[in-house]
Amino acid sequence: MTVTLGYGAQPRAAYAVDPNQTRERLFPEASSPTRTPFQRDRDRIIHSTAFRRLKHKTQVFVYHEGDHFRTRLTHTIEVSQIARSLARALRLDEDLAESLALSHDLGHTPFGHEGEDVMHECMADYGGFDHNAQSLRIVTDLERRYAQFDGLNLSWETLEGLVKHNGPLVDRDGRAIGKLATTGLPFAVTEYAKKQDLMLWSWPSAEAQVAAIADDIAYDAHDLDDGLRAGLLSFDAMDQVPLLHDILTEVDTLHPGLEDARRIHEMVRRCITRMVEDVISESIRRLENLAPSRVDEIRFASDAVIAFSGVMAKQEKELKTFLFSHLYRHPDVLEVRKRVAQVTRDLFAAYMDMPENMPGPWCDGVENSDMTTRARRVCDFIAGMTDRYAIDEHRRLFDDTPDLR
Repeated sequence: MTVTLGYGAQPRAAYAVDPNQTRERLFPEASSPTRTPFQRDRDRIIHSTAFRRLKHKTQVFVYHEGDHFRTRLTHTIEVSQIARSLARALRLDEDLAESLALSHDLGHTPFGHEGEDVMHECMADYGGFDHNAQSLRIVTDLERRYAQFDGLNLSWETLEGLVKHNGPLVDRDGRAIGKLATTGLPFAVTEYAKKQDLMLWSWPSAEAQVAAIADDIAYDAHDLDDGLRAGLLSFDAMDQVPLLHDILTEVDTLHPGLEDARRIHEMVRRCITRMVEDVISESIRRLENLAPSRVDEIRFASDAVIAFSGVMAKQEKELKTFLFSHLYRHPDVLEVRKRVAQVTRDLFAAYMDMPENMPGPWCDGVENSDMTTRARRVCDFIAGMTDRYAIDEHRRLFDDTPDLR
C-alpha cells in the first residue's frame, strides 16, 4: 500500500468506512441528496447545545485565567484538524474522523479532569461517571432538539467510534476489560447497549482510531504550550524529556536567540509534526502487514492499526509523565483543583438534597423518584454545565464560593 501525501483527493482505501454502506441509524431517516451520513453527523454535532458549551469548559485552567489558553472547544477544533490530516494521508473517510474528533469531549464536566474525578466520586454508589460514556448519553438522549427522537440520531459508525474511543470495552463473552474490568461498563453504555449493538468487543474503525490518537497528539502538544505560556513550565526542565530536548536543540540551532513566544511555537509545531508523521508511517506499516480488504478486518484485528511506533510511544509516554508531574501536579494548579472540587461536591449535595434547586425540566418528576434516578439526573445537569455557570450556581446556592483566581 502506497500513501502519497499532497493536496489532491485520493481514492478511499478498501479498509476505510464507506459512507454509502453505513449501518442503520437507530431511527431510520431518508438519506440526504447533498451530504453523506457522516457529514450530517458532523453538522448535527456542531449545531448541538453540548458542542457550544465546550467554549466555556476548560482543559487545565479555569475559564477566566486568560483568553489565550485552550478550552474544550479550541482543543476539539485542534483534534479535528489533526484527525482530518491523518485520515487524508491514510485514505480514510475524513468526515467520519472529523465527526468523532468533534464529539469526543462532549461529555466532559466543567473544570477539566478534576470535575470528572469528583463527579465519579459523587456517583460511586449510583453507577459512577465516565466522560466517554457521557458523550454517548448526550448524543443519544440528552440533546432534545428533534421532533422525532431524543439525541442526535447519529450513524452507527459514529456512535461506535465514540463509545470505543479507547478501544474495545469487553471481550467476546461480554466481560468488561482493561480499566473497566474492576468497575464494569459505565451506566450510559449499558443502557444504550439494550437498544443497539455497537460491537463493544471489537476495535472501532480506523477513522475512530485516528480521532483517538489525534486527541493524544493535540493535548500533549497544547498543554505543553499553555503550561509554558502560563509560566508553570520552563525550558530548562524540558532537557529531561528526550523528545523535547531534541526538538529544542533543532530550534535553537536553526534560530539562535529566538524570543520565547516564537521558541515555544516552533517547539510545539515540531512536536505535532513529528507525532503525526510517526503515526502515518507506523500505521502504513501495520496496515500493510494486516492487508485489510474491508473495514471489518480492522475491527476484528488483534490490535490497533493506528498507532505510534515503539520509539515514539516511549517518547510520548515520557512527555505525558513530564506534564503530569510538572503541570497537572503543579502547586498552583492543585490549589485551584482543590477549590473547583469543592464547588462540584457542593452542587451535587445541594441538588440531591433539594432537586427543586435545578431549573425547569431537570427537576420535573425527580423529587419522588428513587435515589439512583435522582443522582443520574443531578449528574447529567452538572456534567452539562460550563465552568462559568457552575460557579454562578454555587454563588446562588451558597454564601461562600471559593475564589478560583
